Amino acid sequence: MSLDLNDVKRLARLAQLDLDEAQAGKTLAKLNGIFDLVEQMRAVDTSGVEPLNHPIAAYQDNVALRLREDQVSEPNRRDDYQEVAPATQDGLYLVPKVIE
Repeated sequence: MSLDLNDVKRLARLAQLDLDEAQAGKTLAKLNGIFDLVEQMRAVDTSGVEPLNHPIAAYQDNVALRLREDQVSEPNRRDDYQEVAPATQDGLYLVPKVIE
């Protein structure tokens, strides 16, 4: 798949981008480069390759993700914050109706 200059100009108009001819030409080259890369990746035979949850897992076994424990670290201060709100009810902020 590749684009032509008219495609780029149409996309630019839809995205409300103001591209001159030189910028449109550069954008065309970049987009077609991306499409070429996608085609190269599609051509690789990946049958029989198990999906990885992390790229390092291809080289090391038992890779643990470096995520912190999901623990509450801040105190619940909802009541403090809602004291200064104009209106609250049941822990929710009340706002004026803006759409009829």
